Amino acid sequence: MAAKFDLNDDGVVVIVGSGAGGGTLGNELAQKGVKVVVLEAGPRVEMEEFVNNEWESFSQISWLDKRTTSGSWRVAKDFAGLPAWIVKAVGGSTIHWAGASLRFQEHEFKTRTHYGELAGANLLDWPITLAELEPYYAKAEYKMGVTGTNGIPRLPGNNNYKVLAAGAKALGYKEFHSGNMAINSQERDNRASCQQIGFCFQGCKSGAKWSTLMAEIPKGEDTGNLEVRSDAQVIKIEHDASGKVTGVLYGDKAGNVMRQKARVVAVAGNSIESPRLLLNSASTMFPDGLANSSGQVGRNYMRHTTGSVYAVFENPVHMYRGTTMAGIVRDEAKLDTSRGFAGGYEMETLSLGVPFMAAFLDPGAWGRGFTSALDGYDHMAGMWIVGEDMPRETNRISLHATEKDKFGMPIPNVHFDDHPNDVAMRNHAFKQGSALYDAVGATRTIHTPPYPSTHNMGTNRMSAKASDGVINKHGQAHDIKNLFVSDGSQFTTGAACNPTLTIVSLAIRQAEFIADQMGKREI
Repeated sequence: MAAKFDLNDDGVVVIVGSGAGGGTLGNELAQKGVKVVVLEAGPRVEMEEFVNNEWESFSQISWLDKRTTSGSWRVAKDFAGLPAWIVKAVGGSTIHWAGASLRFQEHEFKTRTHYGELAGANLLDWPITLAELEPYYAKAEYKMGVTGTNGIPRLPGNNNYKVLAAGAKALGYKEFHSGNMAINSQERDNRASCQQIGFCFQGCKSGAKWSTLMAEIPKGEDTGNLEVRSDAQVIKIEHDASGKVTGVLYGDKAGNVMRQKARVVAVAGNSIESPRLLLNSASTMFPDGLANSSGQVGRNYMRHTTGSVYAVFENPVHMYRGTTMAGIVRDEAKLDTSRGFAGGYEMETLSLGVPFMAAFLDPGAWGRGFTSALDGYDHMAGMWIVGEDMPRETNRISLHATEKDKFGMPIPNVHFDDHPNDVAMRNHAFKQGSALYDAVGATRTIHTPPYPSTHNMGTNRMSAKASDGVINKHGQAHDIKNLFVSDGSQFTTGAACNPTLTIVSLAIRQAEFIADQMGKREI
């Protein structure tokens, strides 16, 4: 039975956001007997309500509140009002994600050590190592049912993957397979096995894909220790005269502003909303925003070096049949600076439906080159590039000078410029992606610019020293003991892999730390 806590209960942990970080942390704490209130800005949309239609689903679950964009990146030109494609609903972007679950490589936790001083980049080693996180990666993989781990068979490869694999083999690549996916290849954890319907970005109608909506939150609610309040957008975090956090103000569905008291507050609103909330919580004691003595809140925004390669073939491929992300090539994810850049990238199959393909293929384009590509849609195979972009202090989330939301709070501006390393990596990936498809008879390859990102990272980064970042290795604010960050904004660097597995692993680890500290009356 889901709990119901009083607004004046100052013994609860309040978690802002219900996605990979917040939803997992909420369940983990609830299992340990800790009372938790999760505040989710969006509605609760259950599995049977999901829509297998790209545009309709987009308006059903996406975060469409106003945001502005600046910088030289293509997204600022093509999608000025939508710098990121995330979800505003219970379950957060785990509703939308494709399920790829990969561990960081050892060197990716120590990029400052391995890449050295890169001009224009704000590189920093994580305060944790792969060895420290490995037990939690193992727990997350088991919890999420990741294929290719724990004896769980991988999903069958669809045609899009078969084309990718044939091309990878022709180029001499060795590490390619149908993915480590948090999508059931067989029934598990009271969830069905994958029906290969497609529409993975639209919320999984069969429940095979792990999400906090399907897997974590119901389990947490069953303990009687977890309450999830939907349509509850947190506006501000409050603190007392000693600087300790005391609760949050949030707007409910009717537009009333409510105050929920708290013993601990954990922020997990994604890498745009989390720093925005900390900055909007400025006070006379913290004039630059909460947890911001370093000036790093909102800075070092990363979104992966992305782009896509699509190829047209003489015979039909029907890439949209089967899972959206049906396989991966990892050979280029290695550390090899002889290619002309630091870090690496992965190639992951990616299929978009015709409506999204028309929007993303070459935004603003028209004419025969564009329309003929769409004409070849059923003969197309496609991949997405996921590469490690460089953190930059100037790539940042800041508060808009004049624009306000419906609660009168400044909206976020997302500023991003590619680092030269990002550009070199993308160009290398475009070249290799085209070569891969050409090797198996593509009649044409198309390079698409970056889309609005779902991989938002950085902005409240972990650091060993308080002067270098926002939080310590447990996600605890350097400045405020009972304030935590629990989402991808913790990332010190971005690595060449999808971030969700690492977010979940950090949340499991953080729950242990919070429960321990609460037990010792340290927080």
